[in-house]
Amino acid sequence: MIHPNVFHNEGLQPIEKVRLSPGQAGLICGWGIFTTLRISRGEAFAYERHWRRLEKDATITRLPMPYAAAKVRVHLHEVIRANKVTEGCARIYLVYNTIGFWQSGERQPPVDLIIYTAGLPEHREIVRLALRENGRHAASPMTGVKSISWLSNVWAFAEAVKEGFDEVIMLNERGEVAECTSANIFAVKNNKVLTPPLTSGCLEGVTRGILMEIAPEAGVSVLEQALRPEDLYSADEVFVSSTNRNLIGVGEIAGNKIPAPGPVCGRLNDLFDAYVADYVSRRLASAAK
Repeated sequence: MIHPNVFHNEGLQPIEKVRLSPGQAGLICGWGIFTTLRISRGEAFAYERHWRRLEKDATITRLPMPYAAAKVRVHLHEVIRANKVTEGCARIYLVYNTIGFWQSGERQPPVDLIIYTAGLPEHREIVRLALRENGRHAASPMTGVKSISWLSNVWAFAEAVKEGFDEVIMLNERGEVAECTSANIFAVKNNKVLTPPLTSGCLEGVTRGILMEIAPEAGVSVLEQALRPEDLYSADEVFVSSTNRNLIGVGEIAGNKIPAPGPVCGRLNDLFDAYVADYVSRRLASAAK
């Protein structure tokens, strides 16, 4: 559940005082971008990586970027402090207001900035995944953009939950594995970790990127490779990664049992936890100077 204090455009407000207008065309049609950050010990983990992805997505979607990374970070920490968040997550939204016919005459900035926090979502230690064909369109110019046009994700997730699953793997138009609705996916074969390339239609996840950098420290190589469902069924391990859940082992995919929890997932999860702890310690030490 969202915490009670929200930053909107120019200041921190109680959530009940925040007003979003029917005349914000970007809000109504989904022209906007966002990112979800992990909060650890009151610090926004990997903020720089999240901001770079926001800038990239803004360029792709032709969304003006009137905000500076350093200033938004200050506002983010205003929200974290106001909501007394030690462990949790945050979202930063940028919504384009000045497009389309259905605008109002109200005074509003070209791009709305909205920041809020919440607790960490609950999840199982081992998850069951469904499959959905044509869940991603790899050839779309919007591929890989973390857009507020999120209906395909929440709808596919809700359908999977109705069927008793925890998440769903989205296949692209070529029948290849892309990602889950809010997580990247990995398969372990012969001590090598394979993950779909960005050309599959998957999001360039922050956790995914960090794992690809640090995995060699655990004696594991992470390779991008096109995967099909049968590659997952025959894997030694399968796991997913996301900002709010780190790494989670997969025990079943569409009725096919997968060994879980697996040792590679465990080693990488421990390594990732250490990376987060080191990042946060360095940020806190820098802030204390």
